[in-house]
Amino acid sequence: MPRRKALLIGINYYGTNHALNGCINDALNCRKYLIEQRGFSAAPHDMVMMTDAPENRGTPFWPSGENMKAAFKWLVTCNNPGDSVWLSYSGHGSQVKDPDGDRDSGFDDTICPVDFETAGQLDSDTLHRVLVSPMIPQARLTVLFDCCHSGSAIELPYVYRPNSQGEVKLIDNVKRGIGLATAAYQLVQGGFNAKKINDAKALIGGAKSFFASLQHREQEANQDGLGEEKFMEDWKGEGKDVWMFSGCADDQTSADTSIQGAATGAMSHAFIATMRANPNQSYVEVLQSTRSGLAGKYQQIPQLSCGGEYNLSQPVSF
Repeated sequence: MPRRKALLIGINYYGTNHALNGCINDALNCRKYLIEQRGFSAAPHDMVMMTDAPENRGTPFWPSGENMKAAFKWLVTCNNPGDSVWLSYSGHGSQVKDPDGDRDSGFDDTICPVDFETAGQLDSDTLHRVLVSPMIPQARLTVLFDCCHSGSAIELPYVYRPNSQGEVKLIDNVKRGIGLATAAYQLVQGGFNAKKINDAKALIGGAKSFFASLQHREQEANQDGLGEEKFMEDWKGEGKDVWMFSGCADDQTSADTSIQGAATGAMSHAFIATMRANPNQSYVEVLQSTRSGLAGKYQQIPQLSCGGEYNLSQPVSF
């Protein structure tokens, strides 16, 4: 029989210089929503919640890097066609220098386990290999990431993002965010000099990417300033049924805020509120509604990434 499982992660980084306020609440709110609105089972073998609440220290539910990877393996071990699994993560997201040299920005997106300062961050390539690659094509993984720099955090090959008018556009093969390309383009207007070139190199993430961006800047201007960013691996060939809602683009930050007196992540709150208001929306409608809920209050732009070029007019299902 098809099975449903959920893994909910919220990290507040208590007692550190990186403390957040609403991430554990995000995990609790997702848990409540999945049980009440989507019919998920709260049984321990069906739903796992990992937080850095003090009582979890020393247990498998402490969100260290190793514990998180073990939980990912449990989540995506799907043996039945029709299995549907959910992952939500609320915490810090960051970027590290791209070791493959295949990213135009020069950086890979990451998420930060509670022990990231000593054990390191989990980069996008690693996350794809532990979350997406093991999935059987007949099972579905739905992901909600509420963290900074999360646009391509698990390196899905197709990204959809709403513009200011709410129109949703496909960014094939994860086209990079507008910020770096626009900043570099504007920087070199009016002539070149050594300082400008060095600054532009830093913005783009390397000389090779810098000059490539100049070569394609007219094409980028015709695509709302969005250029193409390739992964070293051809993830398109995997054909996995994976959908990821993320709080922002690669070059943006995601807000840790307070709504109605409760600490929460802006994206988590907007997504759950959207789904509670109308659970029968299509993927494109959820993306537009979430964008509308964030617009005017926060600068971040939510995204939908997919493992394939799927029909976004189908109802959200997980």
